[in-house]
Amino acid sequence: MQEFLKPVAAEIEQTLETLLPADGPMAAPMRHAVMAGGKRLRGFLCVQSAVLYDVDRTQALRTAAAIECLHAYSLVHDDLPCMDNDALRRGQPTVHMKWGGATAILAGDGLQTLAFEIIGNPATGSGDVRARLMQTLANAAQAMVTGQAQDIAAQTAATPLTLDEIIALQANKTGSLIEWSAQAGVRLAGRESPALAAYSRAIGLAFQIQDDVLDIAGDAEIAGKRLQKDTGAGKATFVSLLGLDTARAQANALVDEALAALADFGACADPLRTVARYIVERDR
Repeated sequence: MQEFLKPVAAEIEQTLETLLPADGPMAAPMRHAVMAGGKRLRGFLCVQSAVLYDVDRTQALRTAAAIECLHAYSLVHDDLPCMDNDALRRGQPTVHMKWGGATAILAGDGLQTLAFEIIGNPATGSGDVRARLMQTLANAAQAMVTGQAQDIAAQTAATPLTLDEIIALQANKTGSLIEWSAQAGVRLAGRESPALAAYSRAIGLAFQIQDDVLDIAGDAEIAGKRLQKDTGAGKATFVSLLGLDTARAQANALVDEALAALADFGACADPLRTVARYIVERDR
């Protein structure tokens, strides 16, 4: 995975360097949120899905930068004391720990709007392409917010969530941005792909199941964040409902679904196949 990921991640970070603010009161917290580590998985999915359709590399990298900004905004707000109250993210102090809650909120707001500014710029593609990307990204972001609201509500619910309810919650909270990323390339080409839609849904759910597995069986030092938060809060998760072994088996079955969805693509889809496997093998 690292052979595929590292060079693309470096390209994405070079693009982010040119697009993030270089000065002003919000430059440092916004840059900290985006540039203080991270796998660039969502950006990688944008770039590699674009490879399948021979999309211009600059357009693909701009789209990747946009989703990384939007993802970073969601993490900044998720870490706030009124949400998950996390002090560490990727082994670094969270934005509100370094600059305070008000600045963290503004940094997240700035990153969210920057994501749409990047997509809306003519350098990202034709008008029709940009409109489609912005519409679908807005839908994905709204789904993510809905998922976060569902997660908050579940913490005070009289009964734990069922498995179907957890699947629906996580499809919103985590899956929506992963699904958007894996379909960004075909949309940059002005098309849609049922195969990539199926692939993206499968890896989105597998990603969250693996997150739940790591929350129980992972290493906090490797993860760079606090673990066992959900267990401590008494929240229902894939692991609490299915058990550790069954949850892992379900994640692997979803990877098989993702690989099957790519059956008609050639070797150019190998990085996407590797991502699917990596999602259930990662340790953070």
